[in-house]
Amino acid sequence: MTQPRSTSGLNTGPNTGPNTGLRARAETLSSPLPPLQARAEQLARTLLMGGHGRRQSGMGDEFWQYRPAQAGDPGRSIDWRRSGRSDGHFVREKEWQAAQSVHLWVDLSASMGFASDTALPQKSGRAALLAMALSILLMKGGERVALASLGTPPRIGALQLRRIAEGLSQTAGEDYGAPDAALFLPHARAVFLSDFLGPVEAVEKAVAAASDRGISGVLYQILDPAEEAFPYRGRTVFTSMTGALRHETLRATDLKTRYLERLAERKDRLREIARHAGWRFATHHTDHSELSALLWLYEALEGPR
Repeated sequence: MTQPRSTSGLNTGPNTGPNTGLRARAETLSSPLPPLQARAEQLARTLLMGGHGRRQSGMGDEFWQYRPAQAGDPGRSIDWRRSGRSDGHFVREKEWQAAQSVHLWVDLSASMGFASDTALPQKSGRAALLAMALSILLMKGGERVALASLGTPPRIGALQLRRIAEGLSQTAGEDYGAPDAALFLPHARAVFLSDFLGPVEAVEKAVAAASDRGISGVLYQILDPAEEAFPYRGRTVFTSMTGALRHETLRATDLKTRYLERLAERKDRLREIARHAGWRFATHHTDHSELSALLWLYEALEGPR
């Protein structure tokens, strides 16, 4: 089963003249990023207008740690004295830089492309909007943000927001995603946005590895209302979003009880994973308010670090 895809742009006719290349690059850059960023800006502004300001913790400038330099680190951040004692380059980090860093893992797998009704957003669209709006809010509070799929360190500013938007526009080929916290800074914070319908062991492993390095965070499950209610009857063919998995039944109603039990078990497992690591867990449905979802995420990051 495929879903219609739409694109938007201006029909300007044949491009001629010295600015042709510039115009083409500008149009390529402008789609599809501005709609996501504009909606995220509006959502973030609505939350702030509601009086939900962020409580800032004290910042210190004490030395925290050395870490290997990564692509994109400015040359001025490299500690050349420490680097001179080894074969690699090292960055000298201060305590507040780690404490004010937030890593976002957004599931870009095919499963997140599901929507049971054309009036509802895809799970991936809701996740991208929340991740983008949360990035805007955090940066307005002076915090650094990174998108895990980019493999770059947390940064702040308009360029970083554009990178995050570009990263959120990508998709992955597999049915289900798996988080990877290997590049997360110690003592930072993390937000995982996913339907978490794939192997739960990968989630447990990533959260445990992050927790061992002092990272606190949030597991935020995003589900379509049909995935919660299982409204199917009679002969039904269930296929994964990639078509790799397929199951046909003549009596879909007979599967409902077992399905709902397994979904409840999955939520309990995710809740236990979060509790054991000192993280928070919640479920959001795509037919519910995106503003309330953003507010929950925003306030969840206020918890103990």
